[in-house]
Amino acid sequence: MSEPRINDRIRVPEVRLVGPNGEQVGIVRVEDALRLAAEADLDLVEVAPMAKPPVAKLMDFGKYKYEAAMKAREARKNQVNTVIKEIKLRPKIDPHDYGTKKGHVVRFLGGGDKVKVTIMFRGREQSRPELGFRLLQRLAEDVIELGTVESQPKQDGRNMVMVLAPTKKKAQAMAEQRKKRDEAKAEHDEPVEQVEEIEEVTDEVTEPVEATEATESESTQTEATEAEAVEPAEKPEPADAG
Repeated sequence: MSEPRINDRIRVPEVRLVGPNGEQVGIVRVEDALRLAAEADLDLVEVAPMAKPPVAKLMDFGKYKYEAAMKAREARKNQVNTVIKEIKLRPKIDPHDYGTKKGHVVRFLGGGDKVKVTIMFRGREQSRPELGFRLLQRLAEDVIELGTVESQPKQDGRNMVMVLAPTKKKAQAMAEQRKKRDEAKAEHDEPVEQVEEIEEVTDEVTEPVEATEATESESTQTEATEAEAVEPAEKPEPADAG
């Protein structure tokens, strides 16, 4: 959406002027409206360009843009994005595979997403749709605490499809968690703090190096002292037999 025209960019002879507090000033020449805006240290903003005459308002345009951006950001935070995941099953699935697939469904519903469950029929299996129907019913009952059937099982070509949706309570809880996570991420996303942390880590690494050099020097002196202490014990000469 393009920005509204302001001040000298308003190219009409007259406007219906609205004051800074929402009061109706009336229809005035655009020159007079610009003069009033300058006297009040405000901007003249065209808020309804298609009206006859166009409607313009006296306001602080910079503050208006900031508030509009904050409202849009808040609206995006509160928006719940629903994702539809898909799980595919065979009508004669073995117990282990069924448990694995059910685990995926539980995880998706627990994450606040809808799940499209597809039963794929092959060959002669297409003449036994009741197998797919019973399997979908079983799955719906197994995850009833997390999800409800939004779209009942129905034939879709060679396949049978059912859609599960998270329960309202679960969906609301997940939406709240996502909102808190996004807010926490926005609050801690500060580049300046990251630079300071890097400098602190560098200082901490430098100090132990000096301490290590001192330790090595002390160790060398200690070894030299020990060597001097040992030397006299190594020099005794044998006694003269005569």
